Amino acid sequence: MLDLELIWAGLIAVSVLLYVTLDGFDLGVGVLFPFAKSREERDVMMNTIAPVWDGNETWLVLGGGGLLAAFPLAYSVLMPALYLPVLLMLAGLILRGVAFEFRFRARNRGRKFWTQMFAGGSILAAAAQGLILGGFIQGVTVEDNRFAGGPFDWLTPYTLLVAVGVVAGYALLGGAWLMMKTKDNLHGDAKRWTLISAALVGAFLGAVSLATLFVHPRIAERWGFDVGATLAIDWGVLAPLLFIPAIGLVGLWLVVGMARKGSHRWPFVGSMLLFLSGYLGLAASFMPYIAPYAVTFRQAAAPDNALGLMLAGTAVILPLILAYTVWVYWVFRGKVDEESGYHH
Repeated sequence: MLDLELIWAGLIAVSVLLYVTLDGFDLGVGVLFPFAKSREERDVMMNTIAPVWDGNETWLVLGGGGLLAAFPLAYSVLMPALYLPVLLMLAGLILRGVAFEFRFRARNRGRKFWTQMFAGGSILAAAAQGLILGGFIQGVTVEDNRFAGGPFDWLTPYTLLVAVGVVAGYALLGGAWLMMKTKDNLHGDAKRWTLISAALVGAFLGAVSLATLFVHPRIAERWGFDVGATLAIDWGVLAPLLFIPAIGLVGLWLVVGMARKGSHRWPFVGSMLLFLSGYLGLAASFMPYIAPYAVTFRQAAAPDNALGLMLAGTAVILPLILAYTVWVYWVFRGKVDEESGYHH
């Protein structure tokens, strides 16, 4: 007998991870836009993501739609708790989507405006996703299976710290992607942006991890820390989880070490590992909660017959989406320069 609730929790978790890493690098390219030296450089930066950016956002639809369909109770609790940052994220994504198309068709003054809108939309979407993540980690106030908090519960110093960390993380993904896809001067700039972003991400990861232990004793306990008057560590609990930060350290080493050696591809692999480490850390901190710290994924799940029916449809559609995604990345592999790419 299939454990449909667990399968759907896994599917949504994987969809969100794919969204964060894939759309993360094209949001990161937008975050880095203001630092490009010329219009031509910005054109090349856009051309590196033109074939894939809209496909990357498919995973957000799958994650959000899957949450609504498979875990309606969690959706009804989380959405009112995070309405404002979710709306900010959607506004940012719409703005950058419009700016993407209009920038290629605009004349000089209009092009400058749409360039700013593309960067602004990307930064807004990235920061909003950080606020959503921070609000999620903080936990939501639930009474009688309903959200019982205020509309601004998500806005705290902790969530702002997470938001800045997410923007830095996306800049790292964007920089590493550009290292892989560009050459000459832009490649050199991308290398510099990647190394600076890696330093920022390392600092923010450390700060957010420490803040999380002190802001949320429940998560500290899950990791074997007792943050009372003195910091006590239960190594029996912590030791099996140490592979998660180890993956992050390997990722950081790949980014920094291989970028300095002049590698074009490994820094991107390293930045992906860094995100995977953070994501696994979240999973270890929250399972089995889907609306921290009140509703588990089993409590929130739709009836088994609905989950089974949706799984049958997903089993057909998901391999097609994956195959198309792999095909697009394969077709548009290789370096991009001023002569190639997306033209009006």
